[in-house]
Order: sequence, then structure tokens, then C-alpha cells
Amino acid sequence: MQTTPSIVCFGELLWDVLPTGALPGGAPMNVAYHLKQLGMQPSLITRVGADERGQELIRIVEQHGINAAGIQKDEQTPTGIVLAQPGENHEMHYDIVIPSAWDHIAYSTELAQQVRQAGYFIFGSLAARHPDSQATLFRLLDTPAVKVLDINLRPPHYTRATLEALLQKADILKMNLSELELVSSWYGNAATLADKITLLQQRFGLSTVIVTMGGDGAAVYSNNTLHQHPGYKVQVADTVGSGDAFLAAYLSGVLRQSPPAETLAFASALGALVASKTGAWPAYGPEDIDLIKR
Repeated sequence: MQTTPSIVCFGELLWDVLPTGALPGGAPMNVAYHLKQLGMQPSLITRVGADERGQELIRIVEQHGINAAGIQKDEQTPTGIVLAQPGENHEMHYDIVIPSAWDHIAYSTELAQQVRQAGYFIFGSLAARHPDSQATLFRLLDTPAVKVLDINLRPPHYTRATLEALLQKADILKMNLSELELVSSWYGNAATLADKITLLQQRFGLSTVIVTMGGDGAAVYSNNTLHQHPGYKVQVADTVGSGDAFLAAYLSGVLRQSPPAETLAFASALGALVASKTGAWPAYGPEDIDLIKR
């Protein structure tokens, strides 16, 4: 019997406090949710407070069939929250509250074993904002696995030095267009999308670079080839979690060894589907993704 691949997601697990109420979130959890929806076996490494908000998050994680063995409890620091406000063009503005328990993820040999057995390790730049979780992350990045860096540049929660250190560890890089433009500008004056991607790919030895471009689609550089997709046009409800859904769908395609163009189209469809619905965790099935692609 063939088993589905396992993927470990490291970083923030929190509550997004929106004008309409609080929703569970955090990029690692969003990715894990969609991986599970797509038949993968994700697990989380994170930390919540020993409070009601933390208990509820653990219950939700387990309810969705996601491995919660790597979720730590913090007796001193509360469960993380983010104050989210919608802005123009369906973009969200975030106030990522400090202190948050996910800033204090502690290293253990059990966590390293979890990463080693999974084979794929997804992490973001936001999880490296505090020295505690940053130290744990860099120790786990020494564990053999395919490292997937999902950049999430939320000023003032990153530094160029930390970001460059994370890029040096990554095999696969996922970012949006504005992040590509900023980071590539540190190393040269590349004019085209392809040149900016290639600049980062060569500088950091990345096997794959994924760039999401909102309503303009997405691009993936892999195996010395640039693949582009124009995206699918939908009525946008909000953009919360759409990039995370895209990444989960792309990795599921890679793990199933689907052709690159097919994988990119599938990821674009799921990203569009999530953007057409409210919140990061809409319920959906394969038929809903197929409808987007028609």
C-alpha cells in the first residue's frame, strides 16, 4: 500500500482577528490545511499559550486530521493573535502582536527526527523574527530534508541578514511579486521577471523559485525552465491564505510527479478558488478546483 508523503510546516499558529470575528490562521497552518485537503500528511511544529485560545487551536488542528505532536504549550506567553484589517484591492493589513507563544518554539531531537522522516520542511521568514524560534529553526534546517522557504515580508519583522541566511538554506523558494522585486534589487538591476528569478536562483543555488502575482498569475523556475500561468479570473472575496493554498497545491503536484505546467495550473486554480471565498480554510473538493479551471 502506497502512503502519501508527509510534510512538516514550521512557524506561527495564531488567531486572525478580523472585523467580522476571529479565525484560526498563520501561514504554516494554512499550508497544512490545504495539504491535508489534497491528500498529503502534514504536521505542524509551533507553540501556543496554555490558554483557551491555544487549546482551541490544538482542537481545530486535530479535528482537521493534522499531526499536532509538534505543537508546544507555553506557560508564560499567550497564544499569538494578528489584528487584520482589509485595505484597497482586497489586500489585508496585519498587526502581528508581540508577545506571541510561537516566537518561543524550543528545539528537541524529536522535532529533528520528525523533519528527517518527513523529507519536506516548510518554513517562513516571519517565524525567524524572535531569537528563540529563529535558533530552533536554524538547528532544524541542518536536518536532511527538502527545505521550502515561503517568504513573508511583514515590516518590521525581518532583517536582510536573517533573510539571506534563510535563503542560503533553502532548496525551493516561494514569494510574491513585490517580494521578488525587493529581494532581487539587493543584488543587481535585473529588468525582466525571468532575470530577477534567475538572479536569486543562481545566487542561492535554489532548485525552484515560485512567484505568485495575484490577478496576473504565477511563474515557476525549475529545471532551467521558466513556466508561467496567467491565472484564473474570479470574483475575489479576500486574499487571506490564497498564497498558502497555492504553495500546498504546487507541492502536492511535485510530490505526485505531475508535469510542471500541469502543477502550476493546478496551484493557480486552488489559489484562485480560495481567493473567491472568505477566509483561509474554505471547504472544497476536487470538483471545485476543476470548475475554476474550465
